[in-house]
Amino acid sequence: MDKNIYKPYLAELRGIKRETPDVKTFKVEIIEDIDFNYLPGQFAMVSVFGRGECPISFSSSNVRDDLIEFSVKRLGKVTAALHELEEGDRIGVRGPYGNGFPIDDWKGKNLVFIGGGIGQAPLRSSIKHVLAERESFDGIDIFYGAPSTEEIVFEDELYQLEDRNDLNVYLSIDEKEEGWSRFVGFVPENVERIAPSSENSIALTCGPPVMIKFVVKNLKELGFESDEIFTSLEMKMKCGVGKCGRCNVGSLYVCKDGPVFSYDQVQESPLSIEEI
Repeated sequence: MDKNIYKPYLAELRGIKRETPDVKTFKVEIIEDIDFNYLPGQFAMVSVFGRGECPISFSSSNVRDDLIEFSVKRLGKVTAALHELEEGDRIGVRGPYGNGFPIDDWKGKNLVFIGGGIGQAPLRSSIKHVLAERESFDGIDIFYGAPSTEEIVFEDELYQLEDRNDLNVYLSIDEKEEGWSRFVGFVPENVERIAPSSENSIALTCGPPVMIKFVVKNLKELGFESDEIFTSLEMKMKCGVGKCGRCNVGSLYVCKDGPVFSYDQVQESPLSIEEI
């Protein structure tokens, strides 16, 4: 008998870390006897029983982490309910869904990761995946920005990455704070300032729509082609399997054909970064 595609797997919270005042990372273990494999950029439908479900990208890596991790910003009733849970509580996980970033196709290339706010979550999954096979990739540049130091997600990890000599990390906050010695300004300004090379390079960006819009503009001016820029458009998804039509845009379903799209796909479709 085929599995009910709307029935979630039972999972248990094995750890909870507060990243910022409104973001928590949940370490999750599927407690059913299944193989649960996922790619960077894919997502799952996460349910709090009695409260509903919502799409959340994986922030962990299938090749590096024993437990699944979801980094969740408190935004609506389901995410607020998630934030109320404690270690040992049970949730539902449906998936994985979507296409993910084609990381293995980019071996031998330079990778430029550009994230803002909670948009760093799917990029974190990709970065972890790449670092597990570091010798397979050339240069790595990581840009990340937040409104303030209090709102930097994965703060300790980013500072640890700064200490590595096999990649570059460029952090920023929007406004100057005492003790902050890194760049002050918006992420697109930091990208423009550093000007990563487009030669043999792929750029991955995820964050607020206005950030993505200007990051793409800067990347194009630096020589990146539209099929060398990838972003995650996690918009209006509900069922996760292309049945409800809520995320349908033209001939595309974001939950099935995405959520990862190259910028040339965005340009050739009714998809709009401003509407993410």
